[in-house]
Amino acid sequence: MEKISFDSGIKEYRINGAGVLRFNPADPNVYARFLEATEKIQAVEDELSQQAKALAGEDSGAQAVMLLAQADQKMKQLLSWVFGDQNSFEKILQGVNLLAVAGNGERVITNLLEALQPVLIAGAELCASQTAQAAVDKARARREKK
Repeated sequence: MEKISFDSGIKEYRINGAGVLRFNPADPNVYARFLEATEKIQAVEDELSQQAKALAGEDSGAQAVMLLAQADQKMKQLLSWVFGDQNSFEKILQGVNLLAVAGNGERVITNLLEALQPVLIAGAELCASQTAQAAVDKARARREKK
């Protein structure tokens, strides 16, 4: 079998010294999915909050833990959708629940999204500047032909 190799812009990011996240930070599709996912993640949190309010009885603690596990899986699936199915956030985060509270008092998901946001913004800006530069170069070439 023959091989074709090219630069796809994929970069690797070691997350908290453990798992590796691989994606192209300048891919506008990743950025668009990231923006969409933040809204979907908020919807998962809102749904969890509503379900938790409805809990009552002796086993409400166990039910709450189950709800947290289900919400965690939904969020990890969303993140894999954003960054590509090759990225298992269960493995990347070594099984940590995204709804767990971190040392700074924030949820793990909040810290993760805040850590990823500057990488994605820089990638989107790079893509936009490359696109703008290509348009300028094309316009310049047209003018030179006239």
